[in-house]
Amino acid sequence: MSKKINLKIITHEKEVYNDNVDAIYSKSVEGEFGILPDHQPFMAALDIGVTRAENEGKMQFFTTMGGIFQFKNNEALILTDLAECGSDIDVTRAKSAKERAEARLGSHEVEVDNARAQIALAKALARLKAAGQKTK
Repeated sequence: MSKKINLKIITHEKEVYNDNVDAIYSKSVEGEFGILPDHQPFMAALDIGVTRAENEGKMQFFTTMGGIFQFKNNEALILTDLAECGSDIDVTRAKSAKERAEARLGSHEVEVDNARAQIALAKALARLKAAGQKTK
């Protein structure tokens, strides 16, 4: 039996995922990274993006909307405000959110909060990517 990593993804409200996996790929504020069993201890601030968990050749996708990633002794922990399993994402809702954010960013109104619209767009794109949708 090959070594595994125990991955837990936890929000304030619930445990989104808790299982053993072969590899983890995610996005920190400094760039993308991957973790295999017996990796050295590692900690990173997560960016808005998608975390992929590989197990037995199959990938599972999760949105991770910021947070902290910690790895030590083949145990990985993601603490985040919001995480969703890709298969649970409402694609229609995510597409609508993407369109609204793009419209806000495209408007030249003074009242538009660009930073907030960019975050909304990043979240919508992460949801669509985790759900297996093309984002372009």
